[in-house]
Amino acid sequence: MLLRKAKMTDVEAIHSLISYYAGEGLMLARPRSRLYEGLRDIMVVEEEGKIIGTASLHILWEDLAEIRALAIVKDAQKKGVGRALVEALLDEAKSLKIPRVFALTYQEGFFARCGFYKVTKDELPQKVWKECIECPKFPNCDEIAMLYHVTCVADEEESE
Repeated sequence: MLLRKAKMTDVEAIHSLISYYAGEGLMLARPRSRLYEGLRDIMVVEEEGKIIGTASLHILWEDLAEIRALAIVKDAQKKGVGRALVEALLDEAKSLKIPRVFALTYQEGFFARCGFYKVTKDELPQKVWKECIECPKFPNCDEIAMLYHVTCVADEEESE
């Protein structure tokens, strides 16, 4: 299992994986153009030359980022692929000194096991909702907001 940043050659596989779950109503669809534009945000897990998982860290503001588009192929679920992606993205947020990371999800239990806790959507700034207008579920979003507080290197140095 290889965890790495996505490349241009991965976009079709990423798009296919996200589109499958979007078709099931489990996540938002992502047009190819958005995947290309946000390629630097995306991480993938590759196994035997195939993309088996993907997720991205989208920076929204100086103190807030979102884990988006977490998708794992069915055969690779419950094998640590999702957790590896989330941990890598949280490490990236830590290295960038972003103190809070959130996810909008239907998988509350998974994110809770990764250290996130449930919050009301009102606790997240309005900036978060700029893309929600494009969602077919807007304004009746049924996703759960989950938040993670990142311990940044500066925080650790201050506490020593």
